[in-house]
Amino acid sequence: MSEPSAVGGLAETLRLAIHHGELTPGQRLVEAELAKRYRTSRGTVREALVLLTNEGLVSREPNRGAQVRPVSLAEAIEITEVRAMLEGLCAAKAAQAITATERRQLRAIGRRMNEAAETGDILVYGRLSQQVHIRVREIAAQDTISGILERLRCQSVRYQFQVALLPGRAAHGAREHSAIIDAVCSRDPTAAEHLMRVHLETVADVLRGLET
Repeated sequence: MSEPSAVGGLAETLRLAIHHGELTPGQRLVEAELAKRYRTSRGTVREALVLLTNEGLVSREPNRGAQVRPVSLAEAIEITEVRAMLEGLCAAKAAQAITATERRQLRAIGRRMNEAAETGDILVYGRLSQQVHIRVREIAAQDTISGILERLRCQSVRYQFQVALLPGRAAHGAREHSAIIDAVCSRDPTAAEHLMRVHLETVADVLRGLET
């Protein structure tokens, strides 16, 4: 058995490589090649791939081994719709629980996100918009939902980046996130839940437009 810390560290490295497109959908994941690339053992690679398979990022086929699991556009839309329901609940819980310190932190992320959208820095905007979602979940302290949401987000991150690249979408998304932040910081759970759901339902609609 490999050390749990080594397995977890490699799983996170591979997870980020998938997020950033270094490992692409459908790409075969050969244990020997990954072990050499990341200077670890094949056993560690094997166990890390099992973790990513459980998260839905990797798939295994008979006689073909592991590969980065392709996620269809239809599946990404479905994932976004599920996120709308769960993240709406988190936003409501966050609005009820937020402290003064957390309010300042969340608003600071929002300001940086708006600056990135205004300057057209899509990579930074995308990272900060995800930070808003993650921070809201952390404030809500809904660990079970957070685990589910993280797995769902990992599976659809490629499409999220495509949406952010669409003309005007970053500016529009920044306004949606700012409204969510204002509602959470104002301790208005009803508005926070509604705005979070509307934001993600809008993303789902944008994804549907990619089908045409």
